[in-house]
Amino acid sequence: MTVRSEQRNGSTGRDQAVAAAAQLVLLALLWNSAGLSPVGLLAGIAYAAALWAVLDTALRRSGTRSLGPADRVTLARAALVGGVTALVAAGAGQGVPLTCLATVALVLDAVDGRVARRTGTVSPLGARFDMEVDAFLILVLSLRLASSLGAWVLAIGAMRYAFVAAAWVMPWLRSALPPSFARKTVAAVQGIILVVACSGLCPGPVTALITASALASLVWSFGRDIGWLWRNTAPARRPRPVSRRVAGGSATAPRRRSAVPLSVSYAAQGPVGTQPD
Repeated sequence: MTVRSEQRNGSTGRDQAVAAAAQLVLLALLWNSAGLSPVGLLAGIAYAAALWAVLDTALRRSGTRSLGPADRVTLARAALVGGVTALVAAGAGQGVPLTCLATVALVLDAVDGRVARRTGTVSPLGARFDMEVDAFLILVLSLRLASSLGAWVLAIGAMRYAFVAAAWVMPWLRSALPPSFARKTVAAVQGIILVVACSGLCPGPVTALITASALASLVWSFGRDIGWLWRNTAPARRPRPVSRRVAGGSATAPRRRSAVPLSVSYAAQGPVGTQPD
């Protein structure tokens, strides 16, 4: 092992150790103040261990020497999501503790991106880390609401994972998507609505209505993006070369059709994104 790799492992190891310690402290506070059950405590510890293992693997595969400032913010958000996970597993997924933790996690979601841009530390690993933390928070909040509203709420948290699973079977779903303000808005609204729904502040019918609206907007967003990918990247939609036989048995050059053009609105949006939010 070189000195450089030792420094990298030491730096990332310290960050992960601090995050693990913070997670345990948070779980201890919830144990004393929010009546966290042993099941919730075990769920929180299992989450922290899984986060450590997945992040360590991702760091080694990407060759990242150390976590950037924005990554540390995301790591702090991940610890808060661990607290939310513990509360939901304990059956205490309603009230002030969960609402506070989830709200702070959502606020920090708007911070890490700005930190990354201002410090010039934007990276594919950081973007993926941020996306996975967001997706898991939505999944956990969906699990909490499913116990009171019904299993249909699980579609909100499971939709992104279903899309990823489908992309393994249909690689065209992994193609790059143009950036979309509507997609980002829908993704942000999901977290806000689910936190409000879990807070218990709204009457039951209102909670069901706003949660259903969140699901409807998410279905629309994914459906729009899948439709765009189908029209522009699906193999079945790509024209096949056509050759014509002429005298003497030779073939003419294949006739080529022009590619499906991007709309002006997509082309004007700048860099291309990677996944539906």
